[in-house]
Amino acid sequence: MIHPFEMPVMSSTMTEGKVVAWLKQVGDYVKANENIVVVESDKSDMEAECFQEGYLAAILVPAGGQAPTGQPIALIAETIEEMQAVQKNPEQYLNQAQSAAEPVTATASPTPALVTAAPGPNGRVMASPRAKKLAQEYHLDLSQVRGSGPYGRIVAEDVLKLAAPKAPPTPVAPVVVTSQPVPQPVVVTPPAPQPVSPAANGTITPLNTLQQAVVRNMVASLSVPVFRVTYAITTNALDTLYQQIKAKGVTMTALLAKAIALTLTQHPLMNSCYTEQGIHRPEAINIAVAVAMDDGGLLTPVLANAHQQDIYTLSRTWQDLVKRARMKQLQPHEYNSGTFTLSNLGMFGVEQFDAILPPHQGAILAVGAAQPEVVALPDGCIAVRRRLRVTLTCDHRVIYGSHAAAFLQDLAKLIEAEPQSLVL
Repeated sequence: MIHPFEMPVMSSTMTEGKVVAWLKQVGDYVKANENIVVVESDKSDMEAECFQEGYLAAILVPAGGQAPTGQPIALIAETIEEMQAVQKNPEQYLNQAQSAAEPVTATASPTPALVTAAPGPNGRVMASPRAKKLAQEYHLDLSQVRGSGPYGRIVAEDVLKLAAPKAPPTPVAPVVVTSQPVPQPVVVTPPAPQPVSPAANGTITPLNTLQQAVVRNMVASLSVPVFRVTYAITTNALDTLYQQIKAKGVTMTALLAKAIALTLTQHPLMNSCYTEQGIHRPEAINIAVAVAMDDGGLLTPVLANAHQQDIYTLSRTWQDLVKRARMKQLQPHEYNSGTFTLSNLGMFGVEQFDAILPPHQGAILAVGAAQPEVVALPDGCIAVRRRLRVTLTCDHRVIYGSHAAAFLQDLAKLIEAEPQSLVL
């Protein structure tokens, strides 16, 4: 029997994926629950496994190609005879497999698979399947490669850096369907660029998968009725606390996230979102923090239940999330489970800005830089205080102005008068 292997769904927001690399070649035997492909979703690269045992008879979408989720990207044959027959006419067997059998499902591995490569100092080298395959193609000894992944794990980029001076290996041409029978299991190519005026100089760089996801999310936000409220918060007490504990690894991002999470416990409506069935109030308080990626796009690693973690654990968690986000190693729940978002441009000296509301959330807080200002004190005296301006963007279907104002008042009270509660 022939089974179609479909483009896996890596996250709730993923609608299409890009094949980064095939871990198996046409003709290879595939074991059940074995990773066979690396797929780039909207936020990360993940290895996907196949639950069907058999032979990889045809690759319908080669490395570099894109396909919608659920579209067949390969065919799995149970016997060698079936594999040989498929390779003569892939489209015929694709149609038969789709009508006569359930598709071969694929799932993202919860953690990157570890494989044994060449013996290292401890007798075992940890490397991803793609890294191992690249090392074989470039004839490299993995024990000589320094891993940059978690716990020293060797990833594909480590092998490619070492192999850069070498000539690239000869690629194995996959079997690609190019005929017209329905459905079309062909490589999804981007639309042709719009004509550019001869007078317009420069180049056009296509959006990567992450940037495309950001575009979809931002366009979707245009249909949400939002309003914004700005509030000035004095940060002298918070700055003093930060100077006392930053040597222990505490970050300002963690302090702000903890302050927001504690305030949300008093204002659960601010942690809610609109659905067609009504207002959804999640049990968790998950603070998503916007992070700009080096290769373009935006990611929002999530500090889960930040109100329940001590500030030192929260800071270590945040540093780990940022590191793995830049290496595209986050699991879907680590970037798509936020219930409230923090966007901080204060570190760049930005005094004030508005943030766009993310999908499936009721509010996002934009934080500017703390600046010294001359202020009038309650007793009539004048003093210099450090003040930062925060702007809250809210979904008006869920949150009203009075709710937003009350939340900001309590957040300011915590930061100004009770910052020590953040380390308890």
